[in-house]
Amino acid sequence: MVKAVIFDMDGVMTDSEHMINEAAIAGLREHGIKSEPVDFLPFTGMGEDHYIGGVARKYGLTYVPEMKARVYEIYFGLISGRLTAFPGVHDLLEQLKVQGVRLAVASCADRIKIEANLKAIEVEPAWFHVIVAGDEVHNMKPAPDIYLAAAEKLGLAPKSCCVIEDSINGIRAAKAAGMRCVAVAQSFAASELQAAAPDCIRPGVGNILLADLGLNEEL
Repeated sequence: MVKAVIFDMDGVMTDSEHMINEAAIAGLREHGIKSEPVDFLPFTGMGEDHYIGGVARKYGLTYVPEMKARVYEIYFGLISGRLTAFPGVHDLLEQLKVQGVRLAVASCADRIKIEANLKAIEVEPAWFHVIVAGDEVHNMKPAPDIYLAAAEKLGLAPKSCCVIEDSINGIRAAKAAGMRCVAVAQSFAASELQAAAPDCIRPGVGNILLADLGLNEEL
């Protein structure tokens, strides 16, 4: 039986994808790159080094860490007073806490971004037993590293964990880790997510049932 639920951050808990996209476009523009939102889609869910670096390399520019630092600077300005949680996030977290389910965040974003997002959407980091950031693992999604690291820190076998994901790369990472995965069609269409073979697809976090997560509704 599932004993822990692991949340991805961007696109699952909050609608931050368009803001990091806006920040990345603005940051890369300072380096002479006129990128488009579609350029970033193949790198969604892989962490900012890949998200920004992949597009920089596409346009023939060598990626350097200063690019990410600048994008984060722009991003933190954008989310102030604008970033909110997806409908149902707070309710689901509260429901899982009441049931004694162990909670984790595993995001390919750097910890500084995870903490900024949680603060913006009024979710306490202390609610989670474990937070794993992208700068703590070597291989990004679709590799399973980040989810395996979360399970290890939780002290649980991967099969005892269920992941909530919004991206194709994220779903593939969860399944490669041997975990149950519930996908939410908040960033990609359900038809696109289906190709990654999640266990369940829901329109949004607010539509997720305990049974979807592999939990007993009557616990």
